[in-house]
Amino acid sequence: MLKSDRLNRIIDHVAAEGSVDVQGLVTLLGVSGATVRRDLQELHERGMLQRTHGGAVTAAFEQPVRHRAGRQRAEKQRIAAAAAQLVPEGAVVGLTGGTTVTEVARALAGRGGITVVTNAVNIAADLVVRPDIQLVVIGGNARSQSYELVGPVAERVLDEYHIDISFIGVDGLTVRRGCSTHDEMEAHTDRAFLRNSTRAVVVADHTKIGKITFARICPLTDISTVVTDGAADEAETAAIRALGVQVLTA
Repeated sequence: MLKSDRLNRIIDHVAAEGSVDVQGLVTLLGVSGATVRRDLQELHERGMLQRTHGGAVTAAFEQPVRHRAGRQRAEKQRIAAAAAQLVPEGAVVGLTGGTTVTEVARALAGRGGITVVTNAVNIAADLVVRPDIQLVVIGGNARSQSYELVGPVAERVLDEYHIDISFIGVDGLTVRRGCSTHDEMEAHTDRAFLRNSTRAVVVADHTKIGKITFARICPLTDISTVVTDGAADEAETAAIRALGVQVLTA
């Protein structure tokens, strides 16, 4: 197993379990304890997990997009396909960052006659080669974790546009706290997308439903639709619907 594959597997395993010990990783990976300890130390220094005596726990902060892209990939692609069907011909479409919104961008890549407004440089890189899509990339301060441009500049630029439908990526979504993310500046920029959009759609796989993260974006009443997958908690989705928010499962 390549080192890069081994590190990604450790990250995924710790994220899924919350914590892990060295011996468990030795068994999982088939490598020595010394190798596991070196890997854990490297990931700790990168901010990908929190090293503990004898193991590691999930980092209390956001992991980069490149390490999250493969998780729930099939679910995110189904969500994206369902979300793309909500976009009418000729629409102006807002796309924030995040792995699920990136899949929405890919689902829209074959559509002509739409305008995309985004603050995500990875999405912009994917769409700039699509001549049938008019692309608008807003400015701002770059976040290496999410590849998004955020902050006052981004918000001022967004205030100059009217968007027909925006797709918002979130890190958490609950009835009590609404939509949330890991970064405060990102939350502010997401709100700029919301206030300049006729329709706001949150795309979130089931791991985000019922979860609360650091910075609140908005209450659920500020959005019209949530698109998630069939594994989302039924009690949570029922409570979301009770607020008058449409919930689509893919």
